[in-house]
Amino acid sequence: MSPCKSPQSWYMLKQDAPMALLVRIAGFLKAREPACVAAAARFLQRDRQDQLWVREKGSRIAGLIMQSRGSLFPVFNGKAPFFLKDFLAQSLQGRDFYAIQGIRKDVELLEQVFAWEGRCSTHSIDYDLMVLDQEPARLRAFIPGLILRYAEPRDEEGLFHLQAAYEQEEVLLKGRVFNPALCRLSLERIMHHEYLLLAQGKPGILGKINTNARSFSRYQIGGVYVLPEYRDLGIASFMAAAFARDLWHTGRGLSLFVKKQNPAARKVYLHVGFKVLEDYRISYYSLHEGAL
Repeated sequence: MSPCKSPQSWYMLKQDAPMALLVRIAGFLKAREPACVAAAARFLQRDRQDQLWVREKGSRIAGLIMQSRGSLFPVFNGKAPFFLKDFLAQSLQGRDFYAIQGIRKDVELLEQVFAWEGRCSTHSIDYDLMVLDQEPARLRAFIPGLILRYAEPRDEEGLFHLQAAYEQEEVLLKGRVFNPALCRLSLERIMHHEYLLLAQGKPGILGKINTNARSFSRYQIGGVYVLPEYRDLGIASFMAAAFARDLWHTGRGLSLFVKKQNPAARKVYLHVGFKVLEDYRISYYSLHEGAL
C-alpha cells in the first residue's frame, strides 16, 4: 500500500511503507544525525504506537515529524515547511502530546503552528547541543579508592535513589509531582537497553552516567548525576571522560544536550572534548488542552 499523500505533500507513514521510502527517510535523518539522535533513534525503534509524518519535495524528503512516547520530534532544517499549519490542523487534530523536542529553530516553528491553533507551551528549556567526534580527553578524579564500573542487576536499588534524585533535580518541572513508579520504570529501561556507568567509593554509589538513545552511528549521553556532597571533586568529569572513551572506541560519534543555565555541566563536557553544535529546546504542553 502506498502512503496516503495530502495535496500539501505531507502524509502519515503507513506501517507497510515501501522499503525504498524508508531508505530515503533514513538518508534524510543520517544527513542530520548529530543534531537529531533522539528522532533517529525513535525512527529505528518505532512501534505501532509511534506515528511519523513526512513531507516530500519532488523525490526527496524535506521534513518530518515523529510522535513517540508522548513527544513530538520535528526535523525541518530550520525552514518553515509549506502548508504546515493546514497539515497540522487536518492530521494532528485530537492527538495528544506533552512535549516537543529538537533543534531550537525547528521546535519554535512547531510551537508557532500550535499557537495558531490555540495551544501554547507551559514551559520551555533551552540547551546547548554538543557533539564529540574525536578521541575524548583522559581525566582523573581526586577521591582515593574511587572506581568506575558498569551497572549490574544487583545495583538497581542503589541506583534508584540516584535516578530519583536526578529526575527531581534535573528533569521534574516546577509544580509537577515526582512519580516513583515511573522513575523505577525509567531506570529499568535504562538498565536493560542502555549503557550505564557508575562511580563507586567507600560510601557506595556516588554518581552515574548513561546513554539514552542510539541512532545510526551515534550515541546520545544523558542522566549524569553526582551526589551533592561529592561534587566539585572531578567525579563528573572523570565519569564523562571514561564513558565517552568507551563509547568512542565502538566507532560511534557522541551527542548530548546540556541546560544553558548549567555552566558547571557545560564546563565538564567542554573539558572532555565536546563542542557546541546547535541550540536545542524541549517545550512542554499540558495534556488535553486546546484545539489539538
